[in-house]
Amino acid sequence: MLLVDMDTKCSNDTSLPTCYEESSGPLAVIVIPALLALSTVLVVTLILCSLRQNRRRRLSHSSHFTNAQQSLTLTTASVSTSKVQQALRPWEVPDECVLEGVEFWQTGRYGPICKGLLRKGDGVSSAVVIKSLRDGPDHPEAKEFVEWLLFYATVCKHDNVVQMLYCQTRRLPMYLVLDAYSPGNLLHFLWTLRNDNSNTPEAVTNVSERSVFLVAKQVAAGLDYLMSEHRLVHGDVAARNILIGPGLAVRVSGLGVAFEARTIMHSACGKRATEVPLKWQAPERILMQLSIDRSDVWSFGILIYELITLGSPPYPELDPASVLPKLQASYRMKRPENCGGPLYDLMKYCWMWSFKDRPAFSAIIKLLDSSLHLAATKPLHIPEVVDIFEYNRKAGLFS
Repeated sequence: MLLVDMDTKCSNDTSLPTCYEESSGPLAVIVIPALLALSTVLVVTLILCSLRQNRRRRLSHSSHFTNAQQSLTLTTASVSTSKVQQALRPWEVPDECVLEGVEFWQTGRYGPICKGLLRKGDGVSSAVVIKSLRDGPDHPEAKEFVEWLLFYATVCKHDNVVQMLYCQTRRLPMYLVLDAYSPGNLLHFLWTLRNDNSNTPEAVTNVSERSVFLVAKQVAAGLDYLMSEHRLVHGDVAARNILIGPGLAVRVSGLGVAFEARTIMHSACGKRATEVPLKWQAPERILMQLSIDRSDVWSFGILIYELITLGSPPYPELDPASVLPKLQASYRMKRPENCGGPLYDLMKYCWMWSFKDRPAFSAIIKLLDSSLHLAATKPLHIPEVVDIFEYNRKAGLFS
């Protein structure tokens, strides 16, 4: 193309008769290939530049995608330290175990909570609760979830404390498997007794004051273990946070406030502690946001009231805002029906204004043992059906 243009120009220009002759000479032989080579180099350079720019764009997109993938996998990478792996290795779900019939139950702090069956290698199945970490690259939450698993692995080693069975941290989703323990929630169980539910087995419908002593003793044993072995204040002692199992066996559950208190490393109330309903709180908790083991003792006295009344809300005649002024004026709940003198004396002992005057849980266990022979064996009977909305209103619960 370049040669044709030159020929055309020369043939049209009559003032330069030697032009065509020069183009056919040695100079043309040198210049023309050089120009062609230069143009080829230029085109190749442009192509290379274009390819390089496209490659940079692809690398940019690839880098962005890789970063996104890394952000998703950091959730599992955050638990890959040797210390964590060593601590949780004995708790990892064995390959031969299978979760079956998993159904959503409720939403928890870290994600969905489900119920299901855990089938082991020998074919035996047991009811379990699965608490899982919600999906997403939320690194701080994932780190806290792993700390929570470590907390359970460390603490749940007593017959009267909720039992951790397994956990899953090697891949997503991460989750915790707990023994479901049936019938389950103590408060709901008490309501079934009060409502005279025909579906409740006869073996457990005959709940008496003596039964209250036995249940209360197990709760005290679990709380004493948390304090004596782990220096843990439960922070939310109530029937709704106790699990009841076969033969009125008991396990302390609801350890969220205790976990938070250990994490922030001081006894002041954290976020979860502020969510504890006021009617279960000791005066020092309400006034100074101070949570100590004897604060749990006050709440334990409220739990005894719940047990003997088959799940009545505390201070039913008071609204939550008026409880503290009444307590300051030495008001205490009256002795419930079916509650003997020794049990009521223990309740009042737990409700001493100064926490220094309240008994330790080790002393409470001895008091319950020594008074057990005085407890009535007649089945508790309260015919009134519980209205959930009315219960929540009187108890100061808003969820």
